[in-house]
Amino acid sequence: MMALALLGGASLHAQTLPPVAANISSETTAISSLAASRQSINPSSLIAPTSLPRVYSSSLPRASLTRYPWKMGINATVFWVGELPTANNPTPNTKSSWDVNWTASFGGFDDPDPAQRAPDYRPAAFVPKLNPFYVALPYNDCVDYNTTKAEAARVIPWFRQMFKQQGKSVCRDRWIAIRLNERICYAQWSDCGPFVTTDADYVFGDSRPTNTQNGGAGIDLSPAVRDYLGFRGMARVDWRFVDVQEVPDGPWRMYGDNNDFVQQAAKNRDLVANRLEELRRQRDEWFRQNGSPRLR
Repeated sequence: MMALALLGGASLHAQTLPPVAANISSETTAISSLAASRQSINPSSLIAPTSLPRVYSSSLPRASLTRYPWKMGINATVFWVGELPTANNPTPNTKSSWDVNWTASFGGFDDPDPAQRAPDYRPAAFVPKLNPFYVALPYNDCVDYNTTKAEAARVIPWFRQMFKQQGKSVCRDRWIAIRLNERICYAQWSDCGPFVTTDADYVFGDSRPTNTQNGGAGIDLSPAVRDYLGFRGMARVDWRFVDVQEVPDGPWRMYGDNNDFVQQAAKNRDLVANRLEELRRQRDEWFRQNGSPRLR
């Protein structure tokens, strides 16, 4: 005699089922367990205790497979979503080159105060709706929201694979690696600057930054990137573009509707939910056709 566990806790006793019904129940149980285990994971469980250093596996991109070389010794400054204009930075960061509602899209003010940061590098006050690991580079591929620069197809290596329509950036949310000493952080390109938005020869070529302000800075880094790399003020970093498959595990994969890894996790959850619903439908249909008075 066998007992078959069904969804919802019901049991079927003393009945031998055909293979199709047994398979439905077995797969349902397996997928339910998988879904439950995924639902039980939350970001805090992925964070090392604050008393220990936060170390993530293999943060070194696979240089032998990449088509994007490192840009060496680039002066980096820090900027943040919601930053108001100052003497050294006259451009407010309440909006970005690609999002006039950047602060709202992000979910709030990305407070750079180290005392206001969470252990997983996000702002402590809220869970951001966009990836808190972001950067600005001094090139914009769009003239406005309806027009793409004519030169973009020539200067951007991935343009032809990613172009969808005029005025829609192919640079926005592109992944890059930033290196400081022996530490490497990953982030998404979310704004244009510092100060310059036309420096294609530097961003995609071998030239040095044309910007002369703030020590000739060639990249802006978010507070999350700053904190992961472990510096204050300005730093001299190396950076390069990376393809999404080069991005290793780390806190940069945890948050944001614009984050490839968050998007993929949502798709996986939908696939599991859809498969569970299909299995329930098949189970119910089988019992409608093969119902047993011994079922209880």
